[in-house]
Amino acid sequence: MTYFLSYLEEAAAALWRNRVRSVLTMLGMIIGSASIIAVFGISRAATSGITGTFASFGQLPIFVGTDPAQDDPARAALHYRDVATVANGLGDLAAAVYPNWQRTYRVDNGSVHDYESIVIDGGYRTDTLQMSEGRKIDQADVDSAARVCVMTSDLAEKYFGTVSAEDQYLRVNGVRCRVVGVYANIKGSFMNALAGSGIVFPYTTFYDDFSPGDLDSILVYPADSTQADAVGKATMRILQHIHGDRAQYIVQNGAGFVSAFDSSLNVVAAGLSAIGGVALVVAGIGIMNIMLVSVTERTREIGIRKAIGANRSNIILQFLMEAVVLSLIGGGVGMGLGLLATIGAASLLSKQLGELLIPYLLIVSIALSFSIAVGMIFGTYPAVRAANLDPIEALRS
Repeated sequence: MTYFLSYLEEAAAALWRNRVRSVLTMLGMIIGSASIIAVFGISRAATSGITGTFASFGQLPIFVGTDPAQDDPARAALHYRDVATVANGLGDLAAAVYPNWQRTYRVDNGSVHDYESIVIDGGYRTDTLQMSEGRKIDQADVDSAARVCVMTSDLAEKYFGTVSAEDQYLRVNGVRCRVVGVYANIKGSFMNALAGSGIVFPYTTFYDDFSPGDLDSILVYPADSTQADAVGKATMRILQHIHGDRAQYIVQNGAGFVSAFDSSLNVVAAGLSAIGGVALVVAGIGIMNIMLVSVTERTREIGIRKAIGANRSNIILQFLMEAVVLSLIGGGVGMGLGLLATIGAASLLSKQLGELLIPYLLIVSIALSFSIAVGMIFGTYPAVRAANLDPIEALRS
């Protein structure tokens, strides 16, 4: 340990003697490290916020809908009775099967009226969404086709103002229903916009009172999420048995949407990080250039060291240590700037995406690894060149 500490002390002294040159050389390392850390940190923080919010919605279903590109879409139209057939056919493969409609109806409360989206609920849920008032739709509501509804907080404010919406009444498409709950805002305005606004009804109530017609899709919740693809194929086979082999359907796994979103963010982050990596390569070339200049300037010193017994490994370690120290200092400063940029950006993004998690340990480990690697890779050639100098020629220089 003392052996390495002596080389470290000597490397620091050599860099301090040429501190202006050393600082200028570090600039490339600082810029490259800061850009990579900032891009990586911000992308991971944003991904954690988005993934965490999606996770609060619980298990996402498989969406099975009619393929509009087929020759006879009417032949494949989904009917309300198909839901029970699919549920019976899937058996234990499905935790729940629900009909789904996408409808917009007029909503009235006194002098306030507008058209709102209707959301269907079947009582089965794995979500962790919080309620600001009341409760969610439950299985009893579905079984009894109760005229109850749940709404988002923005709609509660829109139709009831500052008055509590719980146990108030609305008219939706002329149907009078009681509000039993209000969803709390999801943390982050972007995620609130993504989730959208809507009034939630038990699907049985919606079918009985609103006569919505054919389904837009069937929602299937697999009992085992890892078997989602198999469940989707089984659902298609059941529907083709009902409507004929020529009926075509589109199957989309809701969990795949989240994975695709994460993959897109990772690709963007990788591309931007690659740009920062170019700056690191340029910084490494700068370190190599300075170390070669240092070898030239200290040729006589190298000759003296060899003359008094220093071997090749001693010379290599001496110059390699200088390159690594130079790279580590630049990388450390860049890491600090990158972390500051990440923290600042995360505080702004949290207003849009909700709570974000910054992987500090991973960021620090990446910064140190890159810094050491750049110093080792680009410092090796100058160090080997110094070690290969002939001592007699070095003393004469």
